[in-house]
Amino acid sequence: MPPSHSETPLHAQIPNKAAIISSEALARELVALVDVHGNGDGLRAPALAVFRAALARGRQEVQRRFDEHGSGEACVRENCYLADRLIRTLAAFTLAHVFPSANPTMGEQFDIAATGGYGRGELAPFSDIDLLFLLPYKRTARVEQVVEYMLYMLWDLGLKVGHAVRSVDDCIRQSKADITIRTAVLEARYLWGPHKLFIDLKKRFQKDVVAGSGTEFVEAKLAERDNRHQKLGDSRYVLEPNLKDGKGGLRDLQTLFWIAKYLYRVDDVSELVEKRVLLPEEAQRFAKAQNFLWTARCHIHYLTGRMEDRLTFDVQAEIGRRMGYTEHAGTKGVERFMKHYFLTAKDVGDLTRIFCAALEAESKRPPKFNIMRLASLARRRDIEGFILDGERLNVRHDRQFREQPLDMIRLFHVAQDNDLDIHPNALRAITRSLSAIGPKLRNDPEANRLFLEIMTGRKDPEITLRRMNEAGVLGRFLPDFGRVVAQMQYDMYHVYTVDEHTLFALGILHKIETGALKDELPLSSEVIHKLVSRRALYVAVLLHDVAKGRGGDHSVLGARVAEKLCPRLGLSAEETETVAWLVRWHLAMTYTAFKRDLEDDKTVRDFVEIVQSPERLRLLLVLTVADIRAVGPGRWNNWKATLLRELYNRAEEVMAGGLSVEGRERRITIAQGLLRDLLAADFRPEEIDHHLTLGYPAYWLSFDAETLAHNARVVRDAERDGRPLTVETRVDRARAITEVTIYTTDHHGLFSRLSGALAASGADIVDAKIFTMTNGMALDVFSVQDAVNGGAFEGGDKLARLSVTIERVLGGDLKPLRELANRRTTLNTRTRVFHVAPRVLVDNNASTTHTVIEVNGRDRPGLLHSLTRAVTNLSLQISSAKIATYGEKAVDVFYVKDVFGLKVTHDAKLAQIRERLLHALADPAGDPIAAIPAVQRPKPVKVADGE
Repeated sequence: MPPSHSETPLHAQIPNKAAIISSEALARELVALVDVHGNGDGLRAPALAVFRAALARGRQEVQRRFDEHGSGEACVRENCYLADRLIRTLAAFTLAHVFPSANPTMGEQFDIAATGGYGRGELAPFSDIDLLFLLPYKRTARVEQVVEYMLYMLWDLGLKVGHAVRSVDDCIRQSKADITIRTAVLEARYLWGPHKLFIDLKKRFQKDVVAGSGTEFVEAKLAERDNRHQKLGDSRYVLEPNLKDGKGGLRDLQTLFWIAKYLYRVDDVSELVEKRVLLPEEAQRFAKAQNFLWTARCHIHYLTGRMEDRLTFDVQAEIGRRMGYTEHAGTKGVERFMKHYFLTAKDVGDLTRIFCAALEAESKRPPKFNIMRLASLARRRDIEGFILDGERLNVRHDRQFREQPLDMIRLFHVAQDNDLDIHPNALRAITRSLSAIGPKLRNDPEANRLFLEIMTGRKDPEITLRRMNEAGVLGRFLPDFGRVVAQMQYDMYHVYTVDEHTLFALGILHKIETGALKDELPLSSEVIHKLVSRRALYVAVLLHDVAKGRGGDHSVLGARVAEKLCPRLGLSAEETETVAWLVRWHLAMTYTAFKRDLEDDKTVRDFVEIVQSPERLRLLLVLTVADIRAVGPGRWNNWKATLLRELYNRAEEVMAGGLSVEGRERRITIAQGLLRDLLAADFRPEEIDHHLTLGYPAYWLSFDAETLAHNARVVRDAERDGRPLTVETRVDRARAITEVTIYTTDHHGLFSRLSGALAASGADIVDAKIFTMTNGMALDVFSVQDAVNGGAFEGGDKLARLSVTIERVLGGDLKPLRELANRRTTLNTRTRVFHVAPRVLVDNNASTTHTVIEVNGRDRPGLLHSLTRAVTNLSLQISSAKIATYGEKAVDVFYVKDVFGLKVTHDAKLAQIRERLLHALADPAGDPIAAIPAVQRPKPVKVADGE
């Protein structure tokens, strides 16, 4: 039997190892089996059972320790120890009893090494085990038998084992050609065997592969890292991060370790302190970041029971609880946990910059009087107090920022002005000098002037502000902004942390101003050049979410922050007032456009009452567009653009005096005149006159001329053919919707049935315009999107099924509730973790003619049908509806009248409305209904927390 392996350093600190697994006890059990079953085929099954029991006991003990102490670093070391003992015992057992040989030849001897994370001594509960079977030269039959037997035993134990069988020559040759194999050999760790081959591999690897190839390896690993980041979104602030491969995750730390091991021949990051690559506190940050990430990753594995690296919404709250994060100062435990994660990811970025700066310094350290050194010095020139080093700004000396804190702001200003990158050494110097940013610098007029120029200059502020944020300068210089750094928004609508969302919004604002988005955002790209208060707009975008997470209305609290901060930044009193107003009302346009009927004159008048001036209208439009687009991919679409453009135009018209009674009549006349022109080609004059008698005034103002013409042809064809039901669909890819026009006999509850039919067909309703014509027929126009994929609901089969489903529902052959119940599966667990407090708001001030009911709750298939069914059962008439979904949250608004065509004003009826709708909102999966006060009378415009 090959010699036993002595204790490796990575296992030295594991307490009470025998409680995890005892190699001696395991070996005795196996020998006892040989005595009973012999060396034949009958030995495998009982041997496998013994190994399986040892593995189960060991895993149970490791998990018990983890649950008790919660150290990820200890957990991965202990899992590694368990795997080591199993594999070594299995190797010894296989060679001694399954394929014994009294005198194995040199060709039959081999070493086993651990590679990958296992090679580093890091093994998460359900991670892969990577093994290298190291041969002297080509394989022999006996070696193949032994390797195959071991691998099948390990696989039958349920372990995920990756393996390679190579000679030392193969390893060296392939390491030169493949950076992945080179990395695997770099971190290979001896496990079992005579040891000679492994020692030979390590010596030859250093001599034949590593020597002289440091720069090549570093560049390859950093490029590999950049490509990995690109695939995962290139942001460390996504709300469902990948702990292993995401930016700021474990793989980034491992990349630093690989580079350190390759260049400095160290086996532990702490050794880099001795080599003056890192300061002691930086090595400590590395260890803390690694342990935090390992702890979270081990929790994910144990919680999901599988190898899982994504910190998804459904596990975040539970992992936060297990790691001891509780609710504090109005902040949820899960939000505190995720903030710690994002700050840890930021620490990883800081360490990467510091390490890269050290690498550059190391690579440029020539001997004295070297002519290359003189040439390098000649290329360095002074630029506004900084050194230009290889086209990047660097500090003159390491204490520059300590001695002149203002230079920490000037550095970014100079870099932006001259389109220069910043040297890693300068960023490292900033990281080590952040404590110098205090009240004195914050109140320095020059520092504030420079910062305001960075943000409002003609060059993209996003790049520079992102660098400042990454370096920690932005949060220190603006402590209010620092409070939202790494602040997550725990819902499925927002994609990024608050600071990341804000920086994206500033970048979008710059693109709008430069015309880069004029094809997608023509109105915003036009009006931004009419602004007088340009500086105020940029500052407002920076501050619009600055008060999130403070336990109150962030718009109101943010306006107060703006009032204090803007004078410090150097804004005038007028600009300060504008910024504060924009922050206070930055959700007003979203709220009105997406939740109110824009054809109701009072809606527009209430909005104009808030906005008051064309300048503020323009400012608010541009801010709103930048804000929505920065929420995340797919959050902006042409439908939202259409609604915002419509509100903008209507508000502008009101400001010009265009919504008087005379103005309304004039608009109706114009609309009907345009319709006459469009119908003239295929309608007789008397047919046109007849059609113009069918619509009430609101109808003619609710559609553009082309849609009115389309509806006219639908009505004419239905009447001519005597059809009781007509369903017409038009796909509008520009607005990302499908328009479903339904013309049928009006009856009580029609809207509810139609919404149920559409839901049963897999269509999401995003808007509904409902009209009863003078002939008693209903003309309802629904704007729908695909419930699964978003975008327009299209495809011949889908549209055909939709028409059939509507016909069957209206004919009584299909019950929408039953159909939805049959199709409904368990709601996505990622959605289930979010609690959306059910809420019903009844507002009699928002419209002169209707009672407006706003309903908020968790979205689910068929929710709109349940709500409209409840409204119908209350004997209310729905005149129009605004339907919106924000991640897991549904926000539906109904304009209703009672059976007499009047507003609902009786308190008992209002209470009944709330009770019935709350019942309809109740989640079938058991989400509790929150207690709602009996009387809720919001002000004409109450801005909810949307974007």
